[in-house]
Amino acid sequence: MLFEVWAPDAREVALHTGDEEFPMARDPERAGWWRAEASAGHGTRYGFSLDGGPVLPDPRARRLPDGPDGPAAVVDHGAYSWRHEWAGRDLAGAVLYELHVGTFTEAGTFEAAAGRLGHLAGLGVTHVELMPVNSFPGTHGWGYDGVAPWAVHEPCGGPDGLKRFVDAAHAHGLGVVLDVVHNHLGPSGNRLPEFGPYFTDRHHTPWGSAVNLDAPGSDEVRAYFIGSALAFLRDYRLDGLRLDAVHALVDERAEHFLAELSAAVDALAEELGRPLFLVAESDRNDPRTTAPRAANGLGIHAQWNDDFHHALHTALTGEAQGYYADFARAPLAALAKTLTGVFFHDGTYSSFRGRRHGRPVDRTATETRRFLAYAQTHDQIGNRAQGDRLAAHLSPGLAACAAALVLCGPYTPMLFMGEEWGARTPWQYFTDHPDPELAEAVRRGRRREFAAHGWAEEDVPDPQDPATRLRSCLDWDEPRREPHADLLAWHRALIALRRAHVSPRTVPADVHVSFDEERRWLYLRHGGLHLAVHLAAEGTAEIPLTVHTADELASWGVCEPPRGDGLLRLGPHSAAVLR
Repeated sequence: MLFEVWAPDAREVALHTGDEEFPMARDPERAGWWRAEASAGHGTRYGFSLDGGPVLPDPRARRLPDGPDGPAAVVDHGAYSWRHEWAGRDLAGAVLYELHVGTFTEAGTFEAAAGRLGHLAGLGVTHVELMPVNSFPGTHGWGYDGVAPWAVHEPCGGPDGLKRFVDAAHAHGLGVVLDVVHNHLGPSGNRLPEFGPYFTDRHHTPWGSAVNLDAPGSDEVRAYFIGSALAFLRDYRLDGLRLDAVHALVDERAEHFLAELSAAVDALAEELGRPLFLVAESDRNDPRTTAPRAANGLGIHAQWNDDFHHALHTALTGEAQGYYADFARAPLAALAKTLTGVFFHDGTYSSFRGRRHGRPVDRTATETRRFLAYAQTHDQIGNRAQGDRLAAHLSPGLAACAAALVLCGPYTPMLFMGEEWGARTPWQYFTDHPDPELAEAVRRGRRREFAAHGWAEEDVPDPQDPATRLRSCLDWDEPRREPHADLLAWHRALIALRRAHVSPRTVPADVHVSFDEERRWLYLRHGGLHLAVHLAAEGTAEIPLTVHTADELASWGVCEPPRGDGLLRLGPHSAAVLR
């Protein structure tokens, strides 16, 4: 078997398999690469030593059976027998469901999560979006401290566990999207700098030195991350990737890393004969993120839209701190702007940033399916001091209004696990750092961060306490109780209506919104679908529609559809979908 590793600054490199050591030779055709032949097969443990130093795991390890500090293991992807053929599932018409394997069930494994896929198929979602599953030290964590971008976290089930999960999802007709992190590696167990210039001090990020995308040696670093992305799509039969915080990918080269990545993914889709897509998390509000490469865009197929979330959150809760401030001044107006123009900050002043932010989207040419809408995400819940969900503060009626705007609105919807039944379990920030100094630093840093916002230290959960993770696990008895059962039925009904009545080819110019900030109602029309919500806690809203009569498709609370006068009457905390 041929073993290869990129170590451009090493004077000598040796391959170690078990008790054997094999000197590696420089590759005459690829600068900085070393290679050696050795007898090995599926499961063989191996590593590399540089200049006589300790044995390190392969940076491209597909499996790390003992975690990031142990040797790599050879993975023969052909050894897995797939049970279900899969033609792929495109992003057009999708309803995504963000899922964290470690808290979807108390067991926290792929196998246990696969046992709940029937629930998701019955709900009507089309794709499961897994939070990161790359290897990191310890057992439980959010996944964003991964240090091995090619390997699958062993406590979740390792490579075969992920394959079995994907296989089971395909059996239910569900696509699978994986969240991947290219902008940084975790603070413990990262051995990449020992192999080569994977990071650069030319740029800095919130996590320290930036990934080297434009300094000397960056050709190989870009190929490393693009290769890992393609490997997951190909070897695990994934349908797409969610790209974490792409605004932190600092790249001053003429061709941006994301454009190179999107071109490679499109080429792989053509090679495999099935659709593949990329979804970016971006803070830039830049239409170029999703614009085609031929139009000097980055060619990413879709992106998260936090502006929609912020507008909806302020309209539902009245919160006005931090980045919510601009949205909270007139939340229904902000919500209307995001529903008809995508971004709230499209060149406007952002008080949170202290500057103008964003650019407008072309409302006549950019399809709304390229933007994801959501009421909750792992970030927006977990980055609160106590990880409290919307359901902890909202009436079931307001939760139903939020679901209607997300699931029957113009954008590609996404739910966060448990949202469909109004889960009351928190989703808190938790870590499992084996290094006691790092663990204490994270604990102190978390408490210091929220103390600055008025939280008492004792009220901020300890990320390292196993109980914090356990509190964050879904309670699967909740959906059988009220009001959770009614909310679950409501989400099922809305997703079915979306499938029947919402076109994935809508553009923002086709979306029409009216609202009354004082009386707290909003009316949305796109295509033949009419949607109205009344967010006030009392009174009846009389909402003028653009038609004189309409048939009710679904409603929550008190609803009187118009019968010739064009007025829809909604009670407090009520929603209606009509045609």
